[in-house]
Amino acid sequence: MVELAPLPLVIAANLFVGKPWAQSGATLVAGSAVAAVAVFGLADLAGLPVLSPALGAQARFALDAGQVVTAVAAAGFLLRPIRRDVAMFAPIDPDHPVHTLALVLATLLLGTQVTSIVFTDVLAADLSQPPLSLLDLLTDMLPLLIVGVAGVGLFVRRDVATAAGRLGLVRPRWWHIVLALAAAGVFLALGQASDVLSQSFSPDLARRVATTTHHVFGALNNPLGIAALALLPGICEEVLFRGALQPRLGLLATAVLFTSVHTEYGLSFDTVAVLVLALGLGLIRKYANTTASCCCHVSYNLLVGIGLAGAMLNVVYGTAVLLVAVAAYAVWSDRRNRVQAPAGN
Repeated sequence: MVELAPLPLVIAANLFVGKPWAQSGATLVAGSAVAAVAVFGLADLAGLPVLSPALGAQARFALDAGQVVTAVAAAGFLLRPIRRDVAMFAPIDPDHPVHTLALVLATLLLGTQVTSIVFTDVLAADLSQPPLSLLDLLTDMLPLLIVGVAGVGLFVRRDVATAAGRLGLVRPRWWHIVLALAAAGVFLALGQASDVLSQSFSPDLARRVATTTHHVFGALNNPLGIAALALLPGICEEVLFRGALQPRLGLLATAVLFTSVHTEYGLSFDTVAVLVLALGLGLIRKYANTTASCCCHVSYNLLVGIGLAGAMLNVVYGTAVLLVAVAAYAVWSDRRNRVQAPAGN
């Protein structure tokens, strides 16, 4: 599984924490990832058949150049002065090996994904692949969960309880769940609005996105598949992006990174909707916890998978409005109680 490729580097970086040679070790492991991406692009530029031969010369050159530029950008985070500058607006420790690796890997992922989206026809590429099976979904999502829990040092620097706390996987309060369900309904409405805008302003692209989406997920259009599409991404993506990465990269950077990995929508209104969803999930993580963002993500995916319409859709919207009101009151009441509570001794 390609998604597990960073796992040895993540484990090594965690092992380096607290060692006198931590920074040297972090530079070595993060630098190896940078070198791999750079060599990949340079090798293809040199004529080695690394990328698909179906790509045209212009697309191949753009992808290769993008790989090299991405590697150069990521290499900048190997330098402590640059990490120190980043630490002025992002919650990272410039001397922490895991934080160094996180910056480098996030930059490599973002750069390669954006290059692919901009310079290739990702919709056509998805149509050329077989439909997603339950096993495919499992092998795509589980590595995200594994890398996420490994990134916070499970069984290396933290036990299960402290790793769960670092990831934000804690017992939610009742209003956290209400907030998550309310947000899922709001996100569903935003998704519907995105579809309307897409149909109005870019109908051809909207048809292509719909065709690709149906092809990719069509084999999972059954109760088990819908449940898997709700649970696996809703849990695994949240653990990695909102649980592990957001407390280090910040809300906006994590949302952009999350959006970049959803290439099945190309450059469309749906991509903007994914960004809005990512920002919303990030806010839930920030002001509640990752358990609540998981609940929201799973609920949203389930609503989309079921494909509600007509009266049932109106019921969902009405329920969401009610839940928003309840959640707003709960947040206001919680903050008021905290302000009025006497200070501890």
